[in-house]
Amino acid sequence: MWGKRQRDPLLRAVAGVTTAYMRSLRFLYRTDLTPPVSDGGRRMLVRERRVVAHDENVVSLTLAAPDGGELDRWRPGAHLDLELPSGRRRQYSLCGDPADSRAYTIAVRRIPDGGGGSLEVHELLHPGASVKVRGPYNAFPFALPGHGSTADGLHFVAGGIGITPILPMVRLAHRLGLDWSMVYTGRNRESLPFLDQLAEFGDRVTVRTDDDGGGIPSAAELLGAVTDTSAVYCCGPIPMIAAIDDALPPGAEFHYERFSPPPIVDGRPFEAELARTGEVVVVPADRTALDAISDVRPGLAFSCRQGFCGTCAVRVEHEGRTSGQMLLCVERTQGERVVLDI
Repeated sequence: MWGKRQRDPLLRAVAGVTTAYMRSLRFLYRTDLTPPVSDGGRRMLVRERRVVAHDENVVSLTLAAPDGGELDRWRPGAHLDLELPSGRRRQYSLCGDPADSRAYTIAVRRIPDGGGGSLEVHELLHPGASVKVRGPYNAFPFALPGHGSTADGLHFVAGGIGITPILPMVRLAHRLGLDWSMVYTGRNRESLPFLDQLAEFGDRVTVRTDDDGGGIPSAAELLGAVTDTSAVYCCGPIPMIAAIDDALPPGAEFHYERFSPPPIVDGRPFEAELARTGEVVVVPADRTALDAISDVRPGLAFSCRQGFCGTCAVRVEHEGRTSGQMLLCVERTQGERVVLDI
């Protein structure tokens, strides 16, 4: 303790006993883990389906291994890739308890005019249904104060279904006794899932809806008492994230996850040649290659549409692409034609 070169005999004995005890627990309570996730994913069963918003447009699904075995661990902010019955791949944030090693929980809002993934979840994934799952992955990691973050307080902002990655973060912050607050916003209370679970946190959580608050909340309302030593975690629509980013105090940490693609800024039109047919697709300045090519190849695989999941990556012939791949959802050229393995 005081810098002696020789270890204290008593401390060495205590450490030895503790180590032996912890090792014994590994054998006493050992269970076989489900094999680690491979690129091909694994089949899982829908164990439970529950409506979690009063407007009935959000359902939560509890997924489990067919044999009921343990699953790969995850941390708040993680998500799963689901391969739906149609072949569509979609990403959904884990919103359950990371301590539950035998189940994953996700929540999905029905979007009638979306890409079709949410409709499949609502209409086809009922208890007993099988679905292929990849993950968990984490593109929205939660850094605790003193463990990857220098912040002295946490503030969470969730917009609608953006509550899903935020909810496990809130639970962990509360369990650890950290200084935290939260603003949860949406059109009305009927559209907001998990209000019952947030009620246990009392006035730490402010629910601010458009119908009661006189319209869309300002950045000041969303940020509350955030200071330059706070860390803000936000999941929601792009305008909300942009407004918070502009109003954030200098020095404050800002971590966010969008649930829609980022806007295209200063894009240039270019041509994409589909190598397997020789067809040439013109990608306009205001559209992504994924959107433009999907018009003629509607079966293209994609998921996050934000450039981090890699689902839409295809081989490309282009001098500036040393990786040999192009992410169709976010990457483009400065006007040069590319040849894609499609």
